[in-house]
Amino acid sequence: MDADLHFGQALLPDGWARDVRVQVTAGRIAAVERGASPQPTDERQGYGLPGMPNLHSHAFQRGMAGLAERRGNGPDSFWTWRETMYRFVERMTPADVHALAALAYIEMLEGGFTRVGEFHYLHHDIDGGPYVDRAEMAGAIAQAALDSGIGLTLLPVFYAHSGFGGLPPGDGQRRFVNTIEGFARLLEASRHAVRGLPDAVVGIAAHSLRAVTPPELARLAALGGSAPLHIHVAEQLREVDDCLAWSGQRPVEWLLNHVDLAGNWCLVHATHIIETEVAALARSGAIAGLCPITEANLGDGIFPGQMFVSAGGAFGIGSDSNVLIDASEELRLLEYGQRLASRSRNVMGDPGSPSVGAALYRNACSGGAAALGAATGIAPGLPADLVSLDPTHPSLTGRGGDALLDGYAFAAGRHALDCVWRNGVKLVTNGRHRERDRIRERYRTVLEKLIA
Repeated sequence: MDADLHFGQALLPDGWARDVRVQVTAGRIAAVERGASPQPTDERQGYGLPGMPNLHSHAFQRGMAGLAERRGNGPDSFWTWRETMYRFVERMTPADVHALAALAYIEMLEGGFTRVGEFHYLHHDIDGGPYVDRAEMAGAIAQAALDSGIGLTLLPVFYAHSGFGGLPPGDGQRRFVNTIEGFARLLEASRHAVRGLPDAVVGIAAHSLRAVTPPELARLAALGGSAPLHIHVAEQLREVDDCLAWSGQRPVEWLLNHVDLAGNWCLVHATHIIETEVAALARSGAIAGLCPITEANLGDGIFPGQMFVSAGGAFGIGSDSNVLIDASEELRLLEYGQRLASRSRNVMGDPGSPSVGAALYRNACSGGAAALGAATGIAPGLPADLVSLDPTHPSLTGRGGDALLDGYAFAAGRHALDCVWRNGVKLVTNGRHRERDRIRERYRTVLEKLIA
């Protein structure tokens, strides 16, 4: 859809500019003019931002939000949460996944995300056997992306083992597991499943070092080529201990020593890494995929963000378990975690960008886009994935430039989000997705059945 937009201020690749006209043709930005007067046909907005990439999501887990917050008889952890998740997926159908993902995706758009990296590992039928169409579940994800309008980077996940050293999978993992040969067929079917989506990307994910063997990981890297390649790593201390027992090396250390990490790799969480790993990971160009809300919810720990950024590392943010979907809250909690760990303030800013909100936003945009094999920014030739902020919001009053991002990230949050365009189509107005009522009602019907 063609459109002409005029922003009072907009964040361009080289910084803020005033009176910016953005012309959109066939879903892409055709031209950007600075210091331009609005034309009679322009849609006038206050403040324009590039859309934020969401580099890590398990969409079906949106249905679990708030359902795993009950204390057990012993200590609760990621591992007890995982058992709840296994039970939640036991009866889930492709139609159910479609409904859950569609709501997650409209909430992402309403929360400032315009593209999602779907780390998709729920592949098989209830009995663990493959569907006739191996990508039937992936097709449900693609349909949810189409319904919501969000950009999709689909990351089919290879999952084969329950622990380091190739341990056999447990019954709760039966809907996830594949052989390499079966996964290659799934990957090809997944590429077919997203053909109807504009600018969709298909990458590959290895679930974790505990779920793949070294030869399998090498095969996955060969299958993926230069496409995005994601992996969960070093999320939990038990995972680090188990990896040491198996290999004598920590998980990130093992990857650095055995894999050619590069800019198409995304190490999701990487929470428990030490100083030498931080420096080497930053040098590799791989993206750290940080999910502060989920990491806090699961009690994972705090990534050494200040050390990583100081070493030149790149990061992006993701909503992971989708217990709460809000780009500004991910950024805020990322900074606040660093403050709590270091007992200091304004940690993730840098000399080139003393504004912490601006540093967080810019870095998460660039790192997230790299991790998803896509691009974000307000510049000619790029997809028209744009977000506008409400200039009348009290926490943005009297501010301009980077101060707007400080107000957005630390005070206003998603309440300041006004409109969202994805691929040139206006999907969110006054903070509300145009299909919210229909998609939410379908979600409610499905969830009532699943938790009955």
